[in-house]
Amino acid sequence: MARARQERAEITRQAILDGAAIAFDRTGFHGTSLTDVVGEAGVTKGALYFHFSSKEAIARTLMDEQFQISEGLPTIAEPGLQTAIDLTHRMACGLRSNVRVRAGIRLVIEFGSFTDPDPSPYNAWIDTCRSCLAPAQERGDVLPSLDVHNLSTMLVAAFSGIQVTSHVRTGRADLHARVIDLWNFVLPGIAPADRISRFDPSGSPECRSELGLSAPDPAPAPDSAPATTA
Repeated sequence: MARARQERAEITRQAILDGAAIAFDRTGFHGTSLTDVVGEAGVTKGALYFHFSSKEAIARTLMDEQFQISEGLPTIAEPGLQTAIDLTHRMACGLRSNVRVRAGIRLVIEFGSFTDPDPSPYNAWIDTCRSCLAPAQERGDVLPSLDVHNLSTMLVAAFSGIQVTSHVRTGRADLHARVIDLWNFVLPGIAPADRISRFDPSGSPECRSELGLSAPDPAPAPDSAPATTA
């Protein structure tokens, strides 16, 4: 009996988060009321307050979920530069297909714009990126002259701006293409020239397969030399 109650409580909690994500994704933190949340979730306010003390508590939970993308890093034997590339594509996929990811990212951006901004989400992303780039630098895949913390900070900032621009311009329809552009421009400046070919800006084959992304188009063959006449 107790187990059944716990399962029902968890179903209700997830319904609240799903409903809140829909509302936050649509109108943002300030534009969303608890009435909007319970309406989308199909629960009572009493049920909502049983699980969450406030609208901000719900928002914080959705923001915290954004860090789950890095949970698998400890199980990767040798995280590195390709891991960082794949993580940006995983985040891009989540933004396109998962309303809870979209809501969480929107909330991160909004909370970062408040009078008392919260840098912790960005710092967590930077730490995740650094955990990939530091071992890559030790293996010689990242130039030794670079500060990997500063590089990680730049990459997080670049991705944040790219996804916002993609959202405004195309509803994120071109987000994966823009992420590929990011890495095509960045790789020559951070990796030794003789190692760049080891890394795929469109994501590793395993990442593309998992996310259902198409393989990159093959590079066009060079034009043949014009025929000469005697």
